[in-house]
Amino acid sequence: MKNLEKYLSLLSGEVDGLLLTSRYSRHYGAEYDIAEGVAIVAKEGCRYFTDSRYMECAEKNLKGFDVRMVDRSRNYFRCINDAIADFGVTTLGYEEDYLTVAEFRGYEKNLNAKLMPFNKPISDFRGSKEEWELDLMKKAQQITDQAFTEVLPRIKVGMSELELQAELIYCMYKNGGTGLAFDPIVVSGPNTSLPHGVAGERRIQAGDFVTMDFGASYMGYCADMTRTVAVGFATEEMKKVYSIVLEAQRAAIAETKAGVTGAFVDGIARKVIENAGYGEYFGHGYGHSLGLEIHENPNMNTRNHEPLPLHAVCSAEPGIYLPGKFGVRIEDVTILTQNSAIDITASPKNLIIV
Repeated sequence: MKNLEKYLSLLSGEVDGLLLTSRYSRHYGAEYDIAEGVAIVAKEGCRYFTDSRYMECAEKNLKGFDVRMVDRSRNYFRCINDAIADFGVTTLGYEEDYLTVAEFRGYEKNLNAKLMPFNKPISDFRGSKEEWELDLMKKAQQITDQAFTEVLPRIKVGMSELELQAELIYCMYKNGGTGLAFDPIVVSGPNTSLPHGVAGERRIQAGDFVTMDFGASYMGYCADMTRTVAVGFATEEMKKVYSIVLEAQRAAIAETKAGVTGAFVDGIARKVIENAGYGEYFGHGYGHSLGLEIHENPNMNTRNHEPLPLHAVCSAEPGIYLPGKFGVRIEDVTILTQNSAIDITASPKNLIIV
């Protein structure tokens, strides 16, 4: 089923039109990314509004949409109201998670239709990926794996975190990335105890752990991986913690499949870490879905008791973080099938000492 057809299937109940304002939902519905615009989806027709900078590209690439241009004399509100009138729309489902208060008030004041919060139904389709989406995500992960392979021999004592971050970014673009899935996390030594630490001027030292959390984007679809490597040598404590995190990840991946809950998978990894005596040092969830965004639903954490959908793409990223000392996180990306989780991250997971 085409993604636009999925959106049209939502129009038989509470709403008779959809107002797509986020770049992600516009991309999903049109199956092509245009940086600026707003789309209206209704049974009587679908229109995509953008300005002169993107018109030629939109007209060539947006299938299923009548592309219209906004300008100084015909702003978004006026164009959307024309579509509302032409399509007989009375209630528009909108993406409340992506609008500022000011943007919502503008739509509420100026549009000739009732607005209904509808973010969850609009975004839920993205939890289960189509085969062509999986292909794009596999490509993004291949680029990310290659970047890791190329950056490993460049890690040296005396190199700053920011310098290593720059090398990672360069390698992702050089190997075919069309963007970054997110700003990479590159931390070293005691900074590795910060799960989402920010790269700085600290210089890598012998005996450090270095954690790199990064991912390329390919045609709008994200990759994500984390590797923690040791520089020069690793202490027995470092080796022990690393082995526990790896055991937790492997145990959870082995039990991951469509139909189990996110809380169930999280609990498997968490139990391994708790049994090893480090439970208080694993604070975040085991994993999250990704796709057009680096963090999407569903999540694999203690709060998600809903069954995970078939062909969801989820990260697997347990960690242990010892404040002031070091931290370890190992992250792969998995595709959920009926009976298992396919790990599409090819980089080695054994403790690497560079």
